[in-house]
Amino acid sequence: MATPLTVLVLPALAALLAAATGARAPPRSIAVVGAGLGGSAVAYFLQQHFGPQVQLDVYEPVGVGGRLATVTVNKQQYESRGASIHALSLHMQDFVKILGLKHRREVAGKSAIFSGEHFVLEETDWYLLNLFRLWWHYGISFLRLQMWVEEVMEKFMRIYKYQAHGYAFSSLEELLRSLGGDAFVNMTQRSVAESLLEVGITQRFVDDVIAAVLRSSYGQSVLVPAFAGAMSLVGAQGSTWAVEGGNKLVCSGLLKLTKANIIPARVTGISLHSSEGRALYQVHYEGSEGQASAFYDMVVVTTPLHPSRSNFTFENFEPPITEFPGAFQPSVTSVVHGYLNSSYFGFPDPKLFPFASILTTDTPDLFFNAMDNICPVNISAAFRRKQPQEAAVWRVFSQQPLDKQQLKTLFRSYYSVQVTEWQAYPRYDAAKSLPPIVLHENLFYLSGVEWVASSMEMIAVAAKNVALLAYNRWHQDLEKIDQKDLMHKVKTEL
Repeated sequence: MATPLTVLVLPALAALLAAATGARAPPRSIAVVGAGLGGSAVAYFLQQHFGPQVQLDVYEPVGVGGRLATVTVNKQQYESRGASIHALSLHMQDFVKILGLKHRREVAGKSAIFSGEHFVLEETDWYLLNLFRLWWHYGISFLRLQMWVEEVMEKFMRIYKYQAHGYAFSSLEELLRSLGGDAFVNMTQRSVAESLLEVGITQRFVDDVIAAVLRSSYGQSVLVPAFAGAMSLVGAQGSTWAVEGGNKLVCSGLLKLTKANIIPARVTGISLHSSEGRALYQVHYEGSEGQASAFYDMVVVTTPLHPSRSNFTFENFEPPITEFPGAFQPSVTSVVHGYLNSSYFGFPDPKLFPFASILTTDTPDLFFNAMDNICPVNISAAFRRKQPQEAAVWRVFSQQPLDKQQLKTLFRSYYSVQVTEWQAYPRYDAAKSLPPIVLHENLFYLSGVEWVASSMEMIAVAAKNVALLAYNRWHQDLEKIDQKDLMHKVKTEL
């Protein structure tokens, strides 16, 4: 714990050093609203750039981790939401390394796509047979898809070079344009189905495979924008991983590393004041001891600013900060400990059911989007996946809570059902424009990135961008903001 002398001396020394070098002193205090992955990552990146002397207050009413939550079944914890991380998620890889965490051991399991009546595609243990089945059903559509996704990802990966050199972007459009030009911006306004059909992928492949992946990830149809679709399809290809002990350990670990002050309260609004000619933000919050407020030089909001998700108010801002358009997609996760009703899927003998993951096509009568036989967040060397005839822990994604008849359809019997309802992702077909990043001089909005695409790595990228943007704006380093032709600039800086 810091002594009173340290608290007084360190800011004074920082101010003297800044004056001697001609640099602007760092902010004295920064508020971060939300302690999910976005909040914990931006707190970490802000401290990296501004230094450890900055006071970081993180407001979180529910619990650290946000959507990276777990549920307990038979004294074992299981991921209830954000479960897998792609191998190319470089910021998430760095977090795990910095925090001394480990990758969870992979437990193999086959997947299939279900139409409500039969399986339209089944994975086998043989890679070549899987390729043959894809070619037999869909021609070269799967190859065209892979090429399309790889082209998007190759350009997206440029963001890590830009961020390593300190470049930031003041809007989501500028960020996308720096990576893939106007084509990337346009990908937020046209559907993934339209984009894939344009590159020669068949309607059947879109209806069967693409729809199943998007229902599993976003709970939405092939009308989601192409960029969000591409990020989801990246996760469906190649290798993925998860954190041993639960992905939420990344959030708690980053906040512990930054020694951020976590305030268990709900932020109700932000009002603008001025002090010595500079902006000062008053954060109003409500906790167990009632209402209170505190002043900050800088604020980063990492919770969604939409009427369905928050009751935020902004006061004294000119022009006023208005409500953001758009809606969020409701999602229900049911973690069921029970015996699968394999007969519903065409397997009267449970012992013969081969799949650990079931995706579904966009069929009106289907009442669930996807389900998978999940493993605990701590996997011992001796752990084995349950046999299909045994009671196992299944996670079912649906848009509405499952009623008893629907549970009976999926399971012969069950011991427990734990239901989590949440406003999961933006409803992408309702998006007309992308939300801003800069709400005021030193007031930033991180969660708007979800309207481009929603994944752990997208949020981490946005957190790094906001931290760099805040730092560059604070020090008036305009050469590091919204620069054109960055690929050429980065090459010449090497």
